[in-house]
This record gives sequence, C-alpha cells and structure tokens, in this order.
Amino acid sequence: MEPVLFYGVPHGCSFGSIVALEWLGQPYRLHRIDMTAKHSRTFARVNPLGQTPAMVTEDGGTLTESLAILHNIAARDLDNGLGFAQGSKEFDRLNWMLSHLHTTLHSDLGYGWNAFKLVEDDDAGRNMLRKMAREKAAMDFAFLQRVLENSEWLIGDHRTVADAYFIGIARWGSDLDLFDMASEFPGIHKHMQKLEADPAVIFAHAIEEEREAVSLGGFRGHATVEELEPRIAA
Repeated sequence: MEPVLFYGVPHGCSFGSIVALEWLGQPYRLHRIDMTAKHSRTFARVNPLGQTPAMVTEDGGTLTESLAILHNIAARDLDNGLGFAQGSKEFDRLNWMLSHLHTTLHSDLGYGWNAFKLVEDDDAGRNMLRKMAREKAAMDFAFLQRVLENSEWLIGDHRTVADAYFIGIARWGSDLDLFDMASEFPGIHKHMQKLEADPAVIFAHAIEEEREAVSLGGFRGHATVEELEPRIAA
C-alpha cells in the first residue's frame, strides 16, 4: 500500500514533504492535521509528540521528523535525483543542508511563531521574540543567499529534497511579516519565485488551502482515520 503523509496546517513545514512526494511521482496519500485543534488518538499513535510531518509507511510502521521523512522519500528512487546514495559526498552535502535548514533557519524563524503563543497583553515578550526571529533569520538568509550565488539549487546542479524543504519554511519570513524578501534578500526571493512556479509547489499550496489541486500523478487522495487505523502497527 502507498505511504500516507500527515501534514500540518496552517503553513506547516510538512509542506516540503508534500512537494518532495510530488516530485518523486510515486503513489502516496495524505492526511490533514489541524495543528490548532485537538488531535485524534490515531495521530497520537503515529506521533505521540503531536508534530507534523509524520508518515505511515507501506508496512504500517511510522516515521517522524522532516529530515528522516525527506531522506526516505529521496531514497525511494535515487535515479530521480532528489537525493543521493548514503556514504557519498553528495549525500553528506545534502544532509548538511537539510540539517542547516532544520536546526538553524527553521528554529530561528520559529521564534516568530512562538510570539503568537504568548498571552495577548504580553507585548514585550512578543516584540522580543519577533526581534530574535528577525535578527537570527537574517543571518541565515544571508548565508543561503551566498550559497545560491554560485548555484541554481541549494545542492548541486538540480533540485533535491533540500529545495522542497526550503520553500516550506523560507515562506515564513514573509508570513510572519519579518522581511520584505524581494528587497532584503533578492537572491532568496529569486529562488523562492522559481520554486513557487513549480507545479508541485502550486499543488501543495492548493492542498493546504483546500482548493482544487492538480497532482503531477502520485497523489491518491486523503486517507481517513477509519482507513488508517487498521494499517498502523500496534
């Protein structure tokens, strides 16, 4: 049976895993998780931490964490070019870039999301978190912009799962109203615009926004809780 990706809304980093699955082109299904609502017992079995993305694999096993899921997707067809053979120099570079995006850019922009979790009258706390998000993420975007000065893609001469993950989190710079990406980081903006024009990214946006979505061929629909329960290994 096809794998099922649990993706989070609104604007979850799981967006990148949807893009990667579309680029892969193999059959898969999705399951939507509203990160602002109470989660089902089924999702708690998939990821007790309540975070997305998460994946139910073909054998009923579960996989969590973006890096693990993206490497899993890439390894399903290395000829596709989304990833590289483990042990190769190319794999190490991809793993380095994914780690940087997750542990640095994702974490630094996360301060901006955390500002929304504070009580309404904590203006000082909110301003401090937004200031931290802007200062730290500015350094991250500047670094990535230098990487893109010498390359059309984050790793090598073609798209990889790193680019899929990047577009899912780089958008937070604008979503959180921290940056004017076009004027402050034109190189980043250019890369984002290229990705935003990609059919897989357009599809992922439509999925998030519950609009009509046109898949590149792999999407087999959303899986219900009732369909998932028998598949998840005890």
